[in-house]
Amino acid sequence: MRGRHVPGRTETRPAIDTESLTRTLPPYAVILHNDDVNDMEHVVRSLLQAVPSLTTSRATEIMFEAHSAGRALVVTCPLELAELYRDRLTSQRLTATIERT
Repeated sequence: MRGRHVPGRTETRPAIDTESLTRTLPPYAVILHNDDVNDMEHVVRSLLQAVPSLTTSRATEIMFEAHSAGRALVVTCPLELAELYRDRLTSQRLTATIERT
């Protein structure tokens, strides 16, 4: 009876062991580096295309942080996803790296 609520019956879910999950999928940081080539609008557009969970406001903040500090944290996620985001950013002619956190 999946998807239906049965009166008098509570649904239980297994507890998530976050420590074990972190060991299995350690977090990696995707870092955007400043450059003197791309304009600000291109950087924001590229961030939005590369990382779908970003909002325009957050992408703009990341762009300004990279511009002023030389680098900015884009997102922290498992390695495979970090590699995907980095590759998407570099395909847009941006400089991006990943670092284990």
